Amino acid sequence: MKFTAGVLTTSDRASAGIYEDKSGKVLIKLLEEMDFEVKIYEVIADGFDLIKEKLLEYSDHNINLILTTGGTGLAKRDVTVDATLAVIEKQVPGFSEAMRVEGSKITPFAYLSRSVSGIRKNSLIINFPGSSKACEENFEIIRPFLIHALETINGISNH
Repeated sequence: MKFTAGVLTTSDRASAGIYEDKSGKVLIKLLEEMDFEVKIYEVIADGFDLIKEKLLEYSDHNINLILTTGGTGLAKRDVTVDATLAVIEKQVPGFSEAMRVEGSKITPFAYLSRSVSGIRKNSLIINFPGSSKACEENFEIIRPFLIHALETINGISNH
């Protein structure tokens, strides 16, 4: 089965054209290397309601994997995690835990990430930091168990 993916970059500055979104493009490249069909990619402003709306839309359209980038930190406008928590039906903390633990071997700031991961319908949603370098590093951390998780969520594997 070829899995589908959506990438949602949440950034006030990137959505306003102040700078180019590099982290979302890194995630797309990594997904395509794993033979995902990236069906949707958007750059939107940080905003709880807008992020929540997009996550609901993507999961309602049966996107198997939804990766967000941005909004996982401690700033007032970092609300991606909060919007994700509002839509997921079941948490899958291992993804975010692995990213924090393994990421902390690169930088202690990894422990400041509020990233969460979870399932809504048949979609796995994982929050990534807004840094392209951190996205690449964190993707490599979860790569070994990502497909198995998607197979399980979609009834392909019985674990």
